[in-house]
Amino acid sequence: MLLALLLAALAAPPWVQTGEPVLVVEAPAAERRWGRYQFPRIWRDAAGKPVVFAHVEADAVESYGKPLQAFVSPDSGTSWRPDPKAADRAYGVRLPNGDYLQSATTAPLPVETARLPKPVGELRAYADAYTFYRLAELPHEMRLIFFDRFPAGGTSWQRESTALNDPDGLRGFVRGTLPRIWWGDMRIARDGSLVAVVYPAYQETPGRLYMHAACYSSTDNGRNWRLKGRIPYRFDRTADPRGAERNGYSEPALEILKDGSLFVVLRTTDALGIGPMYSSRSNDLGRTWTAPRAFTPTGVMPRLLLLGNGTLVMTSGRPGVDLRFSFDGRGEHWSEPRRLVPADAANPQADSCGYTDLLPLDRNTFLLVYTWFNRPGADGRLHKSVLTRRITVTR
Repeated sequence: MLLALLLAALAAPPWVQTGEPVLVVEAPAAERRWGRYQFPRIWRDAAGKPVVFAHVEADAVESYGKPLQAFVSPDSGTSWRPDPKAADRAYGVRLPNGDYLQSATTAPLPVETARLPKPVGELRAYADAYTFYRLAELPHEMRLIFFDRFPAGGTSWQRESTALNDPDGLRGFVRGTLPRIWWGDMRIARDGSLVAVVYPAYQETPGRLYMHAACYSSTDNGRNWRLKGRIPYRFDRTADPRGAERNGYSEPALEILKDGSLFVVLRTTDALGIGPMYSSRSNDLGRTWTAPRAFTPTGVMPRLLLLGNGTLVMTSGRPGVDLRFSFDGRGEHWSEPRRLVPADAANPQADSCGYTDLLPLDRNTFLLVYTWFNRPGADGRLHKSVLTRRITVTR
C-alpha cells in the first residue's frame, strides 16, 4: 500500500501555484508612448533583496545609457517601493571571485562616415536602417564592449571595456551613430568560466545579412571574452512561411541545465509581424549547437530559469505574457502556455511589451516581473503597469 501511494505521488503532475499580481509601478493614465514603463528586469542585490528596474524612456538608440527607474522589495516581492540608490549597490551576476558583473549599455558613439571602411550590407529593423561593417576593419574604439563591475569588498561600480575579438563579426551603424551594445544572458559554467549568448550579431550570406546569436566565454571573470561558436539563422518554412524575409534571431535566453549543457531560446518576431521562437542546445559549452527547432508560434524576449527542483521555466510575450514549464528539465517538452495578461487587442503591442524576467526565491519558487498596459488603477482609469507574481512549482 505504501509503495502504491509513493508511486502514485511520483506519477502525479507537478502543482503550480500562481500568486496574485503585485504592483511595482504604474504610469500616468495618459502615458501610452512605446518604451515608457516597459522592459522590466529583476535582480537580487548583495543584501538579498529583489530589485526591479523599469525603462522609462523611448525605445530608441538615443535612450541607450540613460538611467532606469529602480524599485526594491523588502519582503521577497510582497510589496515594492522606489529606490533611486538601488543602481548604486551591488546586484546581478555574482562571479566566483565575489565580484558582481553587468553588461553596460552606453550612449551611442557619434561616427563620421568618412572614417569607416567599405560597408558590407544593410538591414532594416522596424523604422531604422542599419549599415554594417566588418569588426576587424573598424578603429579600436568601435570594437569595444562595456561592463560594470562591483568588486568584492568594494563600494561602487567600475566601468570597464574590452575590444571584441571576433574575426568574422560585423557591427551595425544607424543614424550616424554606433550603438555599442552587447546584450544577452551570462551564466557561470561548472568549470567556473563565464558563458554568454548575445545579440546583436550578424552573419553574411550570399546577397543577404541575417542576425544570429553568438556564444562567448571568459576565463578571467569577464575581463576578456573570446568567441566560442555561433547559432546561424535557419528557419522552418512550415512554422514560418516568411522565414527567408526575416531579420534572423535575436534576444537569446540562455540557461545551463543540470547535465552542464547549454539551452537557448531565440526570438524571430520582427517588423514582418509575429514569428516563432526557436530552441537550440550545446553539449560543448557553446562551440557547436543543434539545428534550431521552432517550438512556439509566438514570443519576444524569452526568459529561462532552471529551478532547484529540476523544473525549467520559460516566459515570453507578445501577444500577452505566457508562462511555460518543462518538467523534464531539458526543454524537450513544454506545458501549454498560461497566459497572465489578456491579449484582446488586434495589435499585439497593445496589451503588454511582452518583456519579462525571472528571479528564483528558493528551489520551488520564483518571482516573475512583467507589464500590463491596461491595468485598472485606483482612479478607475487604465494604466501601463509593471507587476510581479510569486509562482511556486511543487513536484
